[in-house]
This record gives sequence, C-alpha cells and structure tokens, in this order.
Amino acid sequence: MDCDSQRSRLVVGLVLTPNGDTFPTMASDRTYMRNEYQRPRTTMLVWIVSAISAAFVLQLILGSPKLGAANRMLDEMVLTIGSIKQWHLWTLLTHGLLHDIQSFWHVLFTILGLVFVGRELEPLIGSRRFLGLFVASLVFSGLCWCAVHWSQGGAHIGAGAALFAFLVVLSEVNASTEMTLFFFPVSFRLRHIILVLLALESLALLFYEIPGAGVPLGLSPSSHLGGMLAGWLFFKFVHTGGGWDRTASFSLSLPSWLRFKSRKRSTRAASASTAPWRSGNLRADVDRILDKINSHGFGSLSDEEKQILDDAKDLLSKH
Repeated sequence: MDCDSQRSRLVVGLVLTPNGDTFPTMASDRTYMRNEYQRPRTTMLVWIVSAISAAFVLQLILGSPKLGAANRMLDEMVLTIGSIKQWHLWTLLTHGLLHDIQSFWHVLFTILGLVFVGRELEPLIGSRRFLGLFVASLVFSGLCWCAVHWSQGGAHIGAGAALFAFLVVLSEVNASTEMTLFFFPVSFRLRHIILVLLALESLALLFYEIPGAGVPLGLSPSSHLGGMLAGWLFFKFVHTGGGWDRTASFSLSLPSWLRFKSRKRSTRAASASTAPWRSGNLRADVDRILDKINSHGFGSLSDEEKQILDDAKDLLSKH
C-alpha cells in the first residue's frame, strides 16, 4: 500500500471511526489528500488586516488639508447619523476600515487584537464564515451605535466591534480557550474575560454614552456591545446551523405545543439523515461532508451531517 493510500485511510478513520476502524478508499481520490494539494497561502485574516492598514495609509495621505476633494471622499466613508438619514448605507461597513489618524494606538491595538484572536478563530470556522462574521459585526455594531446616537449625532469609525465579535465566537466554539494578559502572570478563561468586558461596556453605555458624556479613552460601548451581540447571534444561528432549536435557553421557556413542534422537526431531520443510506448515496454524502471539513473545519458541520458520519461508522462496523 503506498503512502497516499495510507494517509487517506488514516485521516478518514480518524474522522469516521475513532475506535480504530477505517473507511477504505472513501477519500483516496480526493485532491486534498494528494501531495500536489496546496493549502491557501493567504488567509482571510491577512486580507482584512491588509485592507485596514491600506485604508489607514490612505487616511494619512489624503487627510492633508491641501486635498479638499480627498477629504470629502473620506468623509463619505465615516458613519454618521446624517449619512444614514441620507441612505448612505455603505458607511455601516466602510467605517470599520477607518481609524483615528491623530492616535496611532487606535489602529495598532485594533490590528493586534484582530491578529491575536483571528488566527485562533479562522481555522475553526473557515475563511468564508470568518469574513462573513467580520462584515456582519461591523454592520450590526453600526446599527447599534446609530440607535444610541440617533438624537445626539456624532461620527463613528473603527473595527473594534469585530474584535469583540471574534472573542465571543471563539469562546463559544472552543469553551476551554484561555488567555494570558501581559500585565497578569496568570491565565484566564476567555468566557470570564468576556463577562468582565460585558459588564464594563454596559456600565460605560449607561453612565457615559447614553447621557451624552465623553466615554473614557474615547471608546464606543454601544458599538462594542453590538459586536458582541453579533458574535453571539452568529454562533447560535449561523455557525451551529440549527436555528432556534439549537438554543436550549429559549426552548426551555417555550410552551409545550411549540416544544412538541420542535421535536417533530427534529424527528423529520433524523429520518432525513438516514434516508441517504437507503438510497445508496453513502459515498456521495460522506465525500461532501469531508469536503466541508477540509474547507471550513469540523466545527462547521451541522447535527445532521455529524449524524451521517456516525451512521456511516455504524454501517461499516456491521460489514
């Protein structure tokens, strides 16, 4: 048996049969199992950081008072209440590319945070969902900022909300994640850090931002909280792929007739997951799932797809 065949049997066996059984020839013809397969060299995190860095350089160049037209172009990218009232909806996204050119620390801390957290998160959820989470966090946090500042006015820039969204999703995808802060010699559970941040941002929102007072360090609690909420919604209803039925806290509070419907849908989903075995599509379905694992990671699988892998393992163990 050659090396490629051994590698194929080993990987599939690890995915389908943790007890040591193998799934012969299931993925031996897949391109990513061969030596010529090339992994993407540029991650989505690199593209995002590069876009933010390039935008900051453009701000430094075009921000000169001598370039009036260029200044107006940058103004069209800033999120303001006036821009939303004029239906300049693109500012809900473009504001995340801009940062305060008067303070280099603003963009530096944002980029360092995105790199530190993003390099751990992107392999877990895949590049496409990583980009989708980044875009959704900017838009959602922008809407939350507008809701708080609708009568006050003002302007907002920065991608800090995306960092908060990344933190929330990382803590949900990998609950055992710990972080060591450079000014503390101990490690903290990421979930505990998020709870502390949630409390601090909520207090700043209530006592500073809503009353219209200046927030310490120039922070934007409404935007940060919007990013955290976007991250939580992303994990519950996008990453898990299970919709409302995946949220146990909601299902426990639902009336009995709604919970009965939920179980009925789950029964139909379970029967649908076993249907491919009767129709003879075992290899096609498992191949599709293996492709998804390779592209987006094991954590992107839905409950139905995980059940398909379990059923495949049980079916093979009988032969």
